[in-house]
Amino acid sequence: MVEEGDRSEIGSSDQVNGFPNSFPSPRRRSSSRNNSPRSFSFLSPTSFDTQFPSSSCFLTIHRFFRRKGVRTWWRRRAKALVIVSAVLACFLMMNWLLLSRIQDPIRGIEFRTLKANSSTYSNQANPKWHGKGKRPHKTIYARLLAKASHALAEGQNKPEPKDLWVEPFVAASSWRPCSDQLKWKPNEGKNGYIVISANGGLNQQRVAVCNAVAVARLLNATLVIPKFLYSSVWRDVSQFDDIYQEKHFIEYLSSDIRIVKELPLELQSLDLEAIGSVVTDADIIKEAKPSFYIKHILPLLLRNRVIHFVGFGNRLSADPLPFNLQRLRCRCNFHALKFVPKIQETGALLLRRMRQNTLFSGPLDRYLVGPSGEPKEKIGNEVEKIRYLALHLRFEIDMVAHSLCEFGGGEAEKQELESYREIHFPVLSQLKKTKKLPSSEELRGEGLCPLMPEETALMLAGLGFNRKTRVFLAGAQIYGGHSRLASLITLYPNLVTKEGLLSSSEIQPFLNYSSQLAALDFIVCTASDAFAMTDPGSQLSSLVSGYRVYYGGGKMPTIRPNKRRLADIFIKNNTIEWKVFQDRIMKGFRQTKRIRTRPKGRSVYRYPRCKECMCHVTK
Repeated sequence: MVEEGDRSEIGSSDQVNGFPNSFPSPRRRSSSRNNSPRSFSFLSPTSFDTQFPSSSCFLTIHRFFRRKGVRTWWRRRAKALVIVSAVLACFLMMNWLLLSRIQDPIRGIEFRTLKANSSTYSNQANPKWHGKGKRPHKTIYARLLAKASHALAEGQNKPEPKDLWVEPFVAASSWRPCSDQLKWKPNEGKNGYIVISANGGLNQQRVAVCNAVAVARLLNATLVIPKFLYSSVWRDVSQFDDIYQEKHFIEYLSSDIRIVKELPLELQSLDLEAIGSVVTDADIIKEAKPSFYIKHILPLLLRNRVIHFVGFGNRLSADPLPFNLQRLRCRCNFHALKFVPKIQETGALLLRRMRQNTLFSGPLDRYLVGPSGEPKEKIGNEVEKIRYLALHLRFEIDMVAHSLCEFGGGEAEKQELESYREIHFPVLSQLKKTKKLPSSEELRGEGLCPLMPEETALMLAGLGFNRKTRVFLAGAQIYGGHSRLASLITLYPNLVTKEGLLSSSEIQPFLNYSSQLAALDFIVCTASDAFAMTDPGSQLSSLVSGYRVYYGGGKMPTIRPNKRRLADIFIKNNTIEWKVFQDRIMKGFRQTKRIRTRPKGRSVYRYPRCKECMCHVTK
């Protein structure tokens, strides 16, 4: 494009926009012919500047057509060429604007949230985003993001692919929950007491509780209501009865194990560490088999009458495990652990606002929020159901630092993540200094790096979710802060978090309790019409997807990306065409929707389609 100030040079140049400047001047026509209805007169430079003051390329076209030797055939079509050129210029300008918006995404972006008691979107102040976010990230995916933005704009009114919001119903619906059907003699718990102190966040603690229930039954021990350790990462003092209904937990499992709230007085005064009754994760091998507990833990329990598991987590194997013990773990996870009314009520409020206050309730609502999720009025047929997608973007600083990957932040990012490793992952930090570890490129190629928000946005666009899709983002403590999410927000402006859906007074009771906030995310993700994860190995994603399988009745699809396959697609971001990108994304997505039973050795919390948890009904 020639700028306004360069027009004086066009006439004296040897070439104009690639055309030679040596054409003879065209003949002058008689005035009578010029006034003929069939005649065509070019705009003079003066009139051209008046009508197109900022487009010097049209001036170049005009001067070209004034040269001698240009055929009349071209003159008659000059107007058409001018119009086509104008349309092309507008198209290029729009693409440039889209690209610049992606590359410098913070400018002009407004985070859209729901009013506290409204069903419509409004532009409010952004919620609090965690992470430094010192500067907008210049993403390597600018080209693909611009193509995605253009595709979403073009397909705004087109229907989405049919299989985005559904599972293969016939195959999925043939599995029904049945872990509540367990009949055996109650455990008297006469061999002693088991105390556990679970570490980690909400989801790690949940797994620890269910494993402790199974171990208590295995050892014929009485379980004391679990304690939750305070973590320097999670910084939450919440205990069991702050999150789960204690009475329901005790009563529901009363036919399986004996549960008490506290140790007997005579045992409370014992120095458990002095008598050797404190057992840490270092004392138990990972995925320990039942025989380990019978051989090493039961003698201690019989001798001291009490065992305290400190940091007890993933310390019970998935296989081999007796049928009834495996079913007991399912009973605990899917039936015995119910959130307290405070969490249920706020969770129900979030669900109503994600559905724009329609009176519909989802198939999982009653298991997640109890009576709080029941419609207050009768629903008419004319009410349209509002669907939403829940997204768990596992891009918190702990995940990012532990991965040893790089994410485009340069030297400042490397130093920040290394400082975090030295504090929270000292062993990993030391290993990085003493051994040659795989490079970031190698890790990414193997699918071992967390998906960046930009990659997640491209994945959703490639799958066909349209721009109007309502997206709930779980977590929101994204590394890099709001600037890191800019590409995702640009493509999906109807993206919200619990912080944006709730008023300050509604979220205030949960603000300093990360596990209770995680419980709200768990509810909204589990009840969503479609759930997308970015890290299939994360505890929240595993528990949410398993819960959706168990209670979903074959109607609750989950998107599980193959990160290695995605890495192979993203590495071609500078050359791949959007249609090819979409086809490859969709192919991988459809392969993950196959209905499979639990693989051997895998968690029943994530894969409940097994005879211990669910019953396969053949029609």
